[in-house]
Amino acid sequence: MSLAIVHSRGLDGLSAPEVAVEVHLAGGLPSVTLVGLPDTEVKEARDRVRAALQNSGFSFPSKRITVNLAPADLPKESGRFDLPIALGILAATGQIPASALADHEFAGELSLSGELRPIRGALAMVLAAGSRGRSFVLPASSAREAALARQVRVLAANTLLEVCGHLTGQGALAECLRADDSREDDSGDDYPDLADVRGQAQAKRALEIAAAGGHSILLAGPPGTGKSMLASRLPGLLPPMTLSAALESAAVLSLAGQFRPEFFRRHPYRAPHHTASSAALVGGGSVPRPGEISLAHQGVLFLDEIPEFDRRVLEALREPLDSGRIHISRAARQAEFPAQFQLVAAMNPCPCGYHGDPAGRCRCTPEQVRRYRSRLSGPLLDRIDLQIEVPALPAEALQQPADGEASAVVRSRVVLARETQIRRQGKANARLETREIDHWCAPEAAAAALLKHAISRFDLSARAYHRLLKVARSIADLSGSSTVAAQHVAEAVQYRRITGD
Repeated sequence: MSLAIVHSRGLDGLSAPEVAVEVHLAGGLPSVTLVGLPDTEVKEARDRVRAALQNSGFSFPSKRITVNLAPADLPKESGRFDLPIALGILAATGQIPASALADHEFAGELSLSGELRPIRGALAMVLAAGSRGRSFVLPASSAREAALARQVRVLAANTLLEVCGHLTGQGALAECLRADDSREDDSGDDYPDLADVRGQAQAKRALEIAAAGGHSILLAGPPGTGKSMLASRLPGLLPPMTLSAALESAAVLSLAGQFRPEFFRRHPYRAPHHTASSAALVGGGSVPRPGEISLAHQGVLFLDEIPEFDRRVLEALREPLDSGRIHISRAARQAEFPAQFQLVAAMNPCPCGYHGDPAGRCRCTPEQVRRYRSRLSGPLLDRIDLQIEVPALPAEALQQPADGEASAVVRSRVVLARETQIRRQGKANARLETREIDHWCAPEAAAAALLKHAISRFDLSARAYHRLLKVARSIADLSGSSTVAAQHVAEAVQYRRITGD
Protein backbone atom coordinates (compact mmCIF):
# COMPACT_ATOMS: atom_id res chain seq x y z
CA MET A 1 0.00 0.00 0.00
CA SER A 2 1.47 3.35 -1.09
CA LEU A 3 -0.97 5.52 0.92
CA ALA A 4 -1.41 5.62 4.69
CA ILE A 5 -3.48 7.89 6.94
CA VAL A 6 -2.60 8.52 10.59
CA HIS A 7 -4.81 10.47 12.99
CA SER A 8 -3.32 13.24 15.11
CA ARG A 9 -4.20 16.63 16.60
CA GLY A 10 -3.08 20.21 16.09
CA LEU A 11 -3.52 23.17 18.43
CA ASP A 12 -5.61 26.26 17.75
CA GLY A 13 -5.79 28.23 20.96
CA LEU A 14 -7.26 25.93 23.59
CA SER A 15 -8.98 23.76 20.98
CA ALA A 16 -7.24 20.83 19.29
CA PRO A 17 -8.74 20.15 15.85
CA GLU A 18 -8.15 16.78 14.26
CA VAL A 19 -5.30 16.52 11.77
CA ALA A 20 -5.05 13.70 9.24
CA VAL A 21 -1.42 12.88 8.41
CA GLU A 22 -1.54 11.45 4.87
CA VAL A 23 1.61 9.77 3.57
CA HIS A 24 1.94 8.85 -0.12
CA LEU A 25 4.84 7.04 -1.83
CA ALA A 26 5.48 7.52 -5.53
CA GLY A 27 8.21 6.85 -8.05
CA GLY A 28 10.85 9.45 -8.81
CA LEU A 29 13.92 10.87 -7.21
CA PRO A 30 14.08 10.22 -3.44
CA SER A 31 12.64 13.19 -1.54
CA VAL A 32 10.34 14.11 1.33
CA THR A 33 7.81 16.89 0.79
CA LEU A 34 5.66 18.28 3.62
CA VAL A 35 2.51 20.22 2.71
CA GLY A 36 -0.38 21.61 4.75
CA LEU A 37 0.99 24.88 6.21
CA PRO A 38 3.84 23.35 8.25
CA ASP A 39 6.07 25.72 10.16
CA THR A 40 9.84 25.35 10.50
CA GLU A 41 9.62 22.85 13.37
CA VAL A 42 7.34 20.60 11.33
CA LYS A 43 9.51 20.85 8.21
CA GLU A 44 12.51 19.71 10.24
CA ALA A 45 10.64 16.47 10.93
CA ARG A 46 11.99 15.13 7.63
CA ASP A 47 15.48 14.73 9.05
CA ARG A 48 14.36 13.63 12.53
CA VAL A 49 12.05 10.94 11.15
CA ARG A 50 14.66 9.62 8.70
CA ALA A 51 17.28 9.19 11.42
CA ALA A 52 14.77 7.79 13.96
CA LEU A 53 13.55 5.12 11.52
CA GLN A 54 17.03 4.05 10.53
CA ASN A 55 18.32 3.96 14.12
CA SER A 56 15.27 1.92 15.15
CA GLY A 57 16.08 -0.78 12.59
CA PHE A 58 13.51 0.16 9.93
CA SER A 59 14.22 0.86 6.29
CA PHE A 60 13.62 4.32 4.88
CA PRO A 61 12.13 4.13 1.37
CA SER A 62 14.14 5.54 -1.54
CA LYS A 63 11.03 7.02 -3.12
CA ARG A 64 9.29 10.33 -3.49
CA ILE A 65 7.40 10.79 -0.22
CA THR A 66 4.60 13.34 0.08
CA VAL A 67 3.21 14.08 3.55
CA ASN A 68 -0.02 16.09 3.67
CA LEU A 69 -1.22 17.53 6.98
CA ALA A 70 -4.94 18.06 6.53
CA PRO A 71 -6.82 20.36 6.80
CA ALA A 72 -4.57 22.48 4.62
CA ASP A 73 -5.75 25.85 6.03
CA LEU A 74 -4.78 25.05 9.66
CA PRO A 75 -1.20 26.09 10.48
CA LYS A 76 0.82 23.23 12.00
CA GLU A 77 3.54 23.83 14.58
CA SER A 78 5.93 22.01 16.95
CA GLY A 79 7.37 18.51 16.69
CA ARG A 80 4.15 16.70 17.70
CA PHE A 81 3.73 15.31 14.16
CA ASP A 82 7.04 13.40 14.13
CA LEU A 83 5.49 10.18 15.40
CA PRO A 84 2.44 10.24 13.05
CA ILE A 85 4.70 10.95 10.04
CA ALA A 86 7.04 8.08 10.96
CA LEU A 87 4.13 5.67 11.42
CA GLY A 88 2.60 6.80 8.12
CA ILE A 89 5.83 6.03 6.27
CA LEU A 90 6.06 2.62 7.92
CA ALA A 91 2.42 1.82 7.08
CA ALA A 92 2.79 3.02 3.48
CA THR A 93 5.83 0.76 3.03
CA GLY A 94 4.10 -2.24 4.63
CA GLN A 95 6.46 -2.45 7.63
CA ILE A 96 3.48 -2.11 10.02
CA PRO A 97 -0.20 -2.92 9.30
CA ALA A 98 -2.11 0.16 8.16
CA SER A 99 -5.37 -1.25 9.60
CA ALA A 100 -3.99 -0.96 13.14
CA LEU A 101 -3.78 2.83 12.84
CA ALA A 102 -7.50 3.49 12.59
CA ASP A 103 -8.27 3.00 16.29
CA HIS A 104 -5.53 5.30 17.59
CA GLU A 105 -4.43 8.90 17.56
CA PHE A 106 -0.75 9.74 17.83
CA ALA A 107 1.41 12.68 18.86
CA GLY A 108 5.03 12.87 19.88
CA GLU A 109 8.40 14.34 18.98
CA LEU A 110 11.13 11.92 17.92
CA SER A 111 14.77 12.06 18.85
CA LEU A 112 17.33 10.79 16.34
CA SER A 113 17.61 7.56 18.32
CA GLY A 114 13.88 6.85 18.08
CA GLU A 115 13.03 7.90 21.64
CA LEU A 116 9.88 9.95 22.21
CA ARG A 117 10.15 13.43 23.69
CA PRO A 118 7.35 15.26 25.54
CA ILE A 119 5.09 17.72 23.73
CA ARG A 120 3.07 20.79 24.69
CA GLY A 121 -0.70 20.71 24.95
CA ALA A 122 -1.13 16.97 25.48
CA LEU A 123 -4.06 17.47 27.86
CA ALA A 124 -5.87 19.84 25.49
CA MET A 125 -5.43 17.33 22.65
CA VAL A 126 -6.81 14.42 24.65
CA LEU A 127 -9.78 16.45 25.89
CA ALA A 128 -10.66 17.26 22.28
CA ALA A 129 -10.29 13.61 21.26
CA GLY A 130 -12.78 12.39 23.84
CA SER A 131 -15.72 12.16 21.43
CA ARG A 132 -13.93 10.01 18.85
CA GLY A 133 -13.53 6.88 20.95
CA ARG A 134 -9.94 6.29 19.86
CA SER A 135 -6.97 5.50 22.10
CA PHE A 136 -4.33 8.21 22.24
CA VAL A 137 -0.65 7.26 22.06
CA LEU A 138 1.70 9.79 23.64
CA PRO A 139 5.25 10.00 25.04
CA ALA A 140 5.31 8.64 28.58
CA SER A 141 6.06 12.03 30.18
CA SER A 142 3.15 13.68 28.34
CA ALA A 143 0.79 10.76 28.96
CA ARG A 144 0.81 11.47 32.72
CA GLU A 145 -0.93 14.81 32.28
CA ALA A 146 -3.16 13.55 29.46
CA ALA A 147 -4.47 10.74 31.70
CA LEU A 148 -6.24 13.37 33.79
CA ALA A 149 -8.92 13.34 31.07
CA ARG A 150 -10.76 10.24 32.16
CA GLN A 151 -12.89 9.81 29.05
CA VAL A 152 -9.95 8.81 26.80
CA ARG A 153 -7.71 5.74 26.97
CA VAL A 154 -4.15 7.08 27.01
CA LEU A 155 -1.26 4.79 26.07
CA ALA A 156 2.28 5.70 27.10
CA ALA A 157 5.31 4.93 24.94
CA ASN A 158 9.01 5.61 25.38
CA THR A 159 10.28 4.77 21.90
CA LEU A 160 9.11 4.38 18.33
CA LEU A 161 9.86 0.65 18.58
CA GLU A 162 7.38 0.27 21.45
CA VAL A 163 4.65 1.93 19.38
CA CYS A 164 5.37 -0.30 16.40
CA GLY A 165 5.41 -3.40 18.61
CA HIS A 166 1.98 -2.45 19.91
CA LEU A 167 0.58 -1.97 16.41
CA THR A 168 2.03 -5.25 15.12
CA GLY A 169 0.84 -7.27 18.11
CA GLN A 170 4.35 -8.06 19.34
CA GLY A 171 3.80 -6.10 22.52
CA ALA A 172 1.28 -3.90 24.28
CA LEU A 173 1.61 -0.33 25.45
CA ALA A 174 0.70 0.25 29.06
CA GLU A 175 -2.37 2.35 29.71
CA CYS A 176 -1.48 5.47 31.66
CA LEU A 177 -3.89 5.65 34.56
CA ARG A 178 -4.79 8.72 36.52
CA ALA A 179 -2.52 9.01 39.54
CA ASP A 180 -3.80 12.17 41.16
CA ASP A 181 -6.55 10.81 43.37
CA SER A 182 -4.75 12.17 46.37
CA ARG A 183 -5.64 15.67 45.15
CA GLU A 184 -9.33 14.98 44.65
CA ASP A 185 -10.06 17.09 47.71
CA ASP A 186 -7.52 19.89 47.80
CA SER A 187 -6.95 20.60 51.48
CA GLY A 188 -4.94 23.76 50.98
CA ASP A 189 -2.05 22.43 53.08
CA ASP A 190 0.44 22.94 50.25
CA TYR A 191 0.06 26.72 50.25
CA PRO A 192 1.79 29.32 52.46
CA ASP A 193 -0.09 29.85 55.71
CA LEU A 194 -1.84 33.11 56.51
CA ALA A 195 -0.90 32.64 60.16
CA ASP A 196 2.68 33.59 59.27
CA VAL A 197 1.62 37.19 58.61
CA ARG A 198 1.92 39.43 61.69
CA GLY A 199 -0.62 42.19 62.21
CA GLN A 200 -2.39 43.62 59.14
CA ALA A 201 -5.84 42.61 60.37
CA GLN A 202 -7.67 44.73 57.78
CA ALA A 203 -5.63 43.32 54.89
CA LYS A 204 -6.28 39.77 56.10
CA ARG A 205 -9.98 40.51 56.27
CA ALA A 206 -9.87 41.91 52.74
CA LEU A 207 -8.15 38.75 51.51
CA GLU A 208 -10.90 36.64 53.06
CA ILE A 209 -13.58 38.72 51.33
CA ALA A 210 -11.68 38.56 48.03
CA ALA A 211 -11.41 34.76 48.28
CA ALA A 212 -15.08 34.37 49.19
CA GLY A 213 -16.43 36.38 46.28
CA GLY A 214 -13.64 36.03 43.70
CA HIS A 215 -12.78 39.74 43.87
CA SER A 216 -9.66 41.59 42.73
CA ILE A 217 -7.65 43.52 45.30
CA LEU A 218 -5.09 46.34 45.42
CA LEU A 219 -2.61 46.55 48.32
CA ALA A 220 -0.91 49.91 48.86
CA GLY A 221 1.74 50.59 51.45
CA PRO A 222 5.42 51.31 52.08
CA PRO A 223 8.12 48.71 51.35
CA GLY A 224 8.40 45.74 53.68
CA THR A 225 4.88 45.79 55.11
CA GLY A 226 3.93 42.32 53.84
CA LYS A 227 2.13 43.03 50.55
CA SER A 228 3.85 40.23 48.63
CA MET A 229 3.48 37.93 51.62
CA LEU A 230 -0.25 38.56 51.76
CA ALA A 231 -0.66 38.02 48.02
CA SER A 232 1.06 34.63 48.15
CA ARG A 233 -1.44 33.51 50.84
CA LEU A 234 -4.54 34.14 48.72
CA PRO A 235 -4.39 30.85 46.71
CA GLY A 236 -4.52 28.93 50.00
CA LEU A 237 -7.80 30.65 50.90
CA LEU A 238 -9.62 29.86 47.66
CA PRO A 239 -12.24 27.09 47.55
CA PRO A 240 -11.25 23.79 45.87
CA MET A 241 -11.60 23.74 42.11
CA THR A 242 -14.22 21.61 40.44
CA LEU A 243 -12.97 18.89 38.12
CA SER A 244 -13.95 20.82 34.98
CA ALA A 245 -12.26 24.00 36.23
CA ALA A 246 -9.12 22.06 37.18
CA LEU A 247 -8.96 20.41 33.75
CA GLU A 248 -9.37 23.75 32.00
CA SER A 249 -6.63 25.32 34.11
CA ALA A 250 -4.34 22.35 33.50
CA ALA A 251 -5.02 22.46 29.75
CA VAL A 252 -3.95 26.12 29.56
CA LEU A 253 -0.75 25.41 31.50
CA SER A 254 -0.13 22.41 29.25
CA LEU A 255 -0.23 24.67 26.17
CA ALA A 256 2.74 26.54 27.62
CA GLY A 257 4.51 23.34 28.68
CA GLN A 258 4.30 24.38 32.34
CA PHE A 259 1.85 21.86 33.78
CA ARG A 260 2.94 19.28 36.33
CA PRO A 261 0.47 16.48 37.15
CA GLU A 262 1.36 16.54 40.85
CA PHE A 263 -0.02 20.10 41.00
CA PHE A 264 -3.39 19.17 39.52
CA ARG A 265 -6.25 21.02 41.28
CA ARG A 266 -3.77 23.47 42.77
CA HIS A 267 -4.67 27.11 42.15
CA PRO A 268 -2.04 28.74 39.89
CA TYR A 269 -0.06 31.68 41.24
CA ARG A 270 1.58 33.87 38.63
CA ALA A 271 3.79 36.85 39.45
CA PRO A 272 5.29 38.37 36.26
CA HIS A 273 7.98 41.05 36.54
CA HIS A 274 6.99 44.63 35.81
CA THR A 275 9.09 44.56 32.62
CA ALA A 276 6.66 42.05 31.06
CA SER A 277 5.33 43.04 27.66
CA SER A 278 1.69 43.18 26.66
CA ALA A 279 2.04 39.94 24.67
CA ALA A 280 3.62 38.22 27.68
CA LEU A 281 0.72 39.28 29.88
CA VAL A 282 -2.30 38.72 27.62
CA GLY A 283 -0.80 36.25 25.14
CA GLY A 284 0.07 36.56 21.47
CA GLY A 285 2.55 35.54 18.82
CA SER A 286 2.09 34.57 15.18
CA VAL A 287 0.74 31.32 16.59
CA PRO A 288 -1.27 32.68 19.55
CA ARG A 289 -0.20 31.33 22.89
CA PRO A 290 -1.62 32.04 26.34
CA GLY A 291 -0.13 34.84 28.43
CA GLU A 292 0.17 35.25 32.17
CA ILE A 293 -3.50 36.15 32.66
CA SER A 294 -4.57 32.85 31.07
CA LEU A 295 -1.87 30.86 32.86
CA ALA A 296 -3.39 32.27 36.07
CA HIS A 297 -6.83 30.93 35.09
CA GLN A 298 -8.69 29.71 38.23
CA GLY A 299 -5.88 31.16 40.33
CA VAL A 300 -4.13 34.39 41.28
CA LEU A 301 -2.27 36.93 39.16
CA PHE A 302 0.02 39.05 41.33
CA LEU A 303 1.35 42.30 39.88
CA ASP A 304 3.92 43.73 42.27
CA GLU A 305 4.85 47.39 41.83
CA ILE A 306 1.92 47.79 39.45
CA PRO A 307 2.63 51.47 38.60
CA GLU A 308 5.97 50.34 37.13
CA PHE A 309 4.20 48.28 34.45
CA ASP A 310 3.81 49.85 31.04
CA ARG A 311 0.51 51.75 30.75
CA ARG A 312 -0.57 49.80 27.65
CA VAL A 313 0.12 46.53 29.45
CA LEU A 314 -2.14 47.49 32.35
CA GLU A 315 -4.94 48.70 30.11
CA ALA A 316 -4.98 45.29 28.46
CA LEU A 317 -6.26 43.89 31.76
CA ARG A 318 -9.54 45.75 31.57
CA GLU A 319 -11.41 43.42 29.21
CA PRO A 320 -10.44 40.07 30.84
CA LEU A 321 -11.21 41.47 34.31
CA ASP A 322 -14.78 42.00 33.12
CA SER A 323 -15.34 39.06 30.79
CA GLY A 324 -13.04 36.36 32.17
CA ARG A 325 -11.76 35.60 28.65
CA ILE A 326 -9.18 37.06 26.28
CA HIS A 327 -9.51 37.08 22.50
CA ILE A 328 -6.27 37.38 20.55
CA SER A 329 -6.54 38.45 16.91
CA ARG A 330 -3.76 38.35 14.35
CA ALA A 331 -3.90 38.81 10.59
CA ALA A 332 -4.15 35.09 9.90
CA ARG A 333 -5.01 33.59 13.30
CA GLN A 334 -7.46 34.17 16.09
CA ALA A 335 -7.59 32.41 19.43
CA GLU A 336 -9.58 32.69 22.62
CA PHE A 337 -8.27 31.67 26.03
CA PRO A 338 -10.01 31.60 29.42
CA ALA A 339 -8.80 34.21 31.93
CA GLN A 340 -10.88 33.91 35.10
CA PHE A 341 -8.17 35.02 37.49
CA GLN A 342 -8.11 37.04 40.68
CA LEU A 343 -5.91 40.09 40.37
CA VAL A 344 -3.79 41.05 43.36
CA ALA A 345 -1.89 44.28 42.74
CA ALA A 346 0.63 45.95 45.04
CA MET A 347 2.03 49.47 44.96
CA ASN A 348 3.92 51.98 47.06
CA PRO A 349 2.19 55.22 48.09
CA CYS A 350 4.80 57.31 46.23
CA PRO A 351 7.96 56.84 44.12
CA CYS A 352 10.23 56.53 47.17
CA GLY A 353 7.66 54.44 49.04
CA TYR A 354 7.50 56.45 52.27
CA HIS A 355 4.70 58.95 51.70
CA GLY A 356 3.07 59.81 55.02
CA ASP A 357 5.90 58.26 57.06
CA PRO A 358 5.96 59.79 60.57
CA ALA A 359 9.75 59.96 60.49
CA GLY A 360 9.59 62.25 57.47
CA ARG A 361 11.65 60.00 55.18
CA CYS A 362 9.60 60.93 52.10
CA ARG A 363 11.04 63.69 49.92
CA CYS A 364 8.58 63.35 47.04
CA THR A 365 6.72 66.48 45.94
CA PRO A 366 2.93 66.45 45.69
CA GLU A 367 3.25 66.55 41.91
CA GLN A 368 5.52 63.49 41.92
CA VAL A 369 3.04 61.61 44.12
CA ARG A 370 0.14 62.61 41.87
CA ARG A 371 2.01 61.59 38.72
CA TYR A 372 3.01 58.25 40.27
CA ARG A 373 -0.55 57.35 41.28
CA SER A 374 -1.99 58.51 37.96
CA ARG A 375 -0.15 55.67 36.22
CA LEU A 376 -3.17 53.61 37.22
CA SER A 377 -6.07 54.83 35.11
CA GLY A 378 -9.52 55.44 36.50
CA PRO A 379 -11.13 52.69 34.38
CA LEU A 380 -8.62 50.14 35.68
CA LEU A 381 -9.07 51.20 39.30
CA ASP A 382 -12.84 50.97 38.85
CA ARG A 383 -12.38 47.28 38.03
CA ILE A 384 -10.44 46.52 41.22
CA ASP A 385 -13.03 45.68 43.87
CA LEU A 386 -10.98 46.02 47.05
CA GLN A 387 -8.38 48.75 47.62
CA ILE A 388 -6.52 48.41 50.90
CA GLU A 389 -3.79 50.31 52.71
CA VAL A 390 -1.11 48.12 54.28
CA PRO A 391 0.63 50.31 56.88
CA ALA A 392 4.05 49.76 58.40
CA LEU A 393 4.05 47.71 61.61
CA PRO A 394 5.55 49.00 64.89
CA ALA A 395 8.62 47.23 66.22
CA GLU A 396 6.75 45.55 69.09
CA ALA A 397 4.30 43.93 66.65
CA LEU A 398 7.18 42.47 64.65
CA GLN A 399 8.79 40.98 67.76
CA GLN A 400 5.64 39.24 68.93
CA PRO A 401 4.85 35.68 67.78
CA ALA A 402 2.35 35.28 64.98
CA ASP A 403 -1.14 35.07 66.44
CA GLY A 404 -3.38 35.29 63.38
CA GLU A 405 -5.81 32.68 62.08
CA ALA A 406 -4.46 29.83 60.02
CA SER A 407 -5.35 29.61 56.35
CA ALA A 408 -7.38 26.44 57.01
CA VAL A 409 -9.69 28.28 59.42
CA VAL A 410 -10.25 31.20 57.07
CA ARG A 411 -10.68 28.83 54.13
CA SER A 412 -13.49 26.97 55.88
CA ARG A 413 -15.49 30.21 56.10
CA VAL A 414 -14.66 31.04 52.49
CA VAL A 415 -15.86 27.62 51.31
CA LEU A 416 -19.19 28.05 53.11
CA ALA A 417 -19.68 31.52 51.62
CA ARG A 418 -18.83 30.32 48.12
CA GLU A 419 -21.20 27.35 48.44
CA THR A 420 -23.94 29.80 49.39
CA GLN A 421 -23.26 31.80 46.23
CA ILE A 422 -23.30 28.72 44.01
CA ARG A 423 -26.61 27.56 45.46
CA ARG A 424 -28.15 31.03 45.12
CA GLN A 425 -26.93 32.22 41.73
CA GLY A 426 -24.66 29.50 40.27
CA LYS A 427 -21.49 31.62 40.24
CA ALA A 428 -19.19 33.71 42.42
CA ASN A 429 -20.32 37.22 43.31
CA ALA A 430 -17.52 38.81 41.29
CA ARG A 431 -18.97 37.23 38.10
CA LEU A 432 -22.49 38.67 38.49
CA GLU A 433 -23.87 40.72 35.61
CA THR A 434 -25.79 43.99 36.07
CA ARG A 435 -29.24 42.41 36.05
CA GLU A 436 -28.09 39.71 38.46
CA ILE A 437 -26.63 42.35 40.79
CA ASP A 438 -29.99 44.13 40.90
CA HIS A 439 -31.68 40.86 41.82
CA TRP A 440 -29.24 39.19 44.22
CA CYS A 441 -27.46 42.17 45.77
CA ALA A 442 -30.41 44.45 46.48
CA PRO A 443 -29.59 46.39 49.69
CA GLU A 444 -31.94 47.06 52.60
CA ALA A 445 -33.38 50.56 53.02
CA ALA A 446 -30.67 51.73 55.45
CA ALA A 447 -27.97 50.19 53.27
CA ALA A 448 -29.41 51.92 50.18
CA ALA A 449 -29.29 55.29 51.94
CA LEU A 450 -25.67 54.70 52.93
CA LEU A 451 -24.84 53.74 49.36
CA LYS A 452 -26.39 56.94 48.04
CA HIS A 453 -24.25 58.99 50.43
CA ALA A 454 -21.10 57.06 49.45
CA ILE A 455 -21.71 57.61 45.74
CA SER A 456 -21.93 61.38 46.18
CA ARG A 457 -19.17 61.56 48.80
CA PHE A 458 -16.56 59.59 46.83
CA ASP A 459 -17.88 60.37 43.34
CA LEU A 460 -18.21 56.70 42.42
CA SER A 461 -18.87 55.60 38.84
CA ALA A 462 -21.65 53.21 37.92
CA ARG A 463 -19.11 50.41 37.60
CA ALA A 464 -17.64 51.19 41.03
CA TYR A 465 -21.16 51.24 42.47
CA HIS A 466 -21.94 47.77 41.14
CA ARG A 467 -18.62 46.41 42.35
CA LEU A 468 -19.24 47.89 45.79
CA LEU A 469 -22.56 46.05 45.88
CA LYS A 470 -20.88 42.77 44.95
CA VAL A 471 -18.31 43.20 47.72
CA ALA A 472 -21.09 43.96 50.21
CA ARG A 473 -22.87 40.80 49.05
CA SER A 474 -19.71 38.77 49.73
CA ILE A 475 -19.41 40.30 53.21
CA ALA A 476 -23.03 39.38 53.88
CA ASP A 477 -22.39 35.81 52.72
CA LEU A 478 -19.43 35.50 55.09
CA SER A 479 -21.61 36.62 57.96
CA GLY A 480 -24.43 34.25 56.97
CA SER A 481 -26.87 37.06 56.21
CA SER A 482 -29.50 36.59 53.51
CA THR A 483 -29.74 40.36 52.89
CA VAL A 484 -27.25 43.16 52.31
CA ALA A 485 -27.46 45.29 55.44
CA ALA A 486 -26.01 48.70 56.28
CA GLN A 487 -23.02 47.25 58.16
CA HIS A 488 -22.07 45.20 55.08
CA VAL A 489 -22.19 48.27 52.85
CA ALA A 490 -20.24 50.32 55.40
CA GLU A 491 -17.42 47.77 55.43
CA ALA A 492 -17.41 47.54 51.63
CA VAL A 493 -17.09 51.33 51.35
CA GLN A 494 -13.95 51.21 53.52
CA TYR A 495 -12.27 49.13 50.83
CA ARG A 496 -12.60 51.79 48.10
CA ARG A 497 -11.23 54.84 49.89
CA ILE A 498 -7.61 54.51 48.88
CA THR A 499 -8.22 56.18 45.53
CA GLY A 500 -9.41 59.29 47.21
CA ASP A 501 -6.18 59.90 49.10
